[in-house]
Amino acid sequence: MSNLLRKPFKYTYKNATLILIFINIAVFFFTSYFAELPYYLAMNPIFVIRGHYYFQFITYMFVHGNWQHLFFNMLGLLVFGLNLERGLGSKEFLCLYLVTGFLSGLFSFITYYFTNQPMVFLMGASGALYAILFTYAVFFPRSIIYIWGILPVPAPILVLVYAIIEAGSQFLGRGGNVAHMAHLYGFLGAWLYIRIRMGIKPLKVWRGR
Repeated sequence: MSNLLRKPFKYTYKNATLILIFINIAVFFFTSYFAELPYYLAMNPIFVIRGHYYFQFITYMFVHGNWQHLFFNMLGLLVFGLNLERGLGSKEFLCLYLVTGFLSGLFSFITYYFTNQPMVFLMGASGALYAILFTYAVFFPRSIIYIWGILPVPAPILVLVYAIIEAGSQFLGRGGNVAHMAHLYGFLGAWLYIRIRMGIKPLKVWRGR
């Protein structure tokens, strides 16, 4: 079973990052013309439980609430996704994106269910994007990210900063309409994927071991 999970894909590079961005933009335009469609594609606990809309664990990550939501998610995907895809190959990258996005949605669903939040509609690529950021920091641990184009921050430190911000925003009651737990679950999904699929220990990588 372990060998099957870790069987590598044949390396190919097919611009999966750009294709994902195109699909997200296309879905945004499509949902803009059909006001009720986002409610069926976004992940909602009641729809999943009573309507058996299990496809929402995948479709939610392609739905965005507004232009700003779409723009910043796609910008992040473009910045981190292109280099990571070149390193992993398109098939592995796409598998990572979809699996971690699914896990982020699944873990969020479990959280909403046990905290009695049936009317939440989870949408956006943020969970998968945070997984991409986490994985990028593992494969390019010495990469420097320039915040606002000025402040240099090593990729692993950026992951830590985002984790602190998301956890603080969630547990200090400053979440607003942002799904901070979905972001944290994106990190968790990436960690599980990297450990199980690739056999890599992120902390050892970041410690230089």
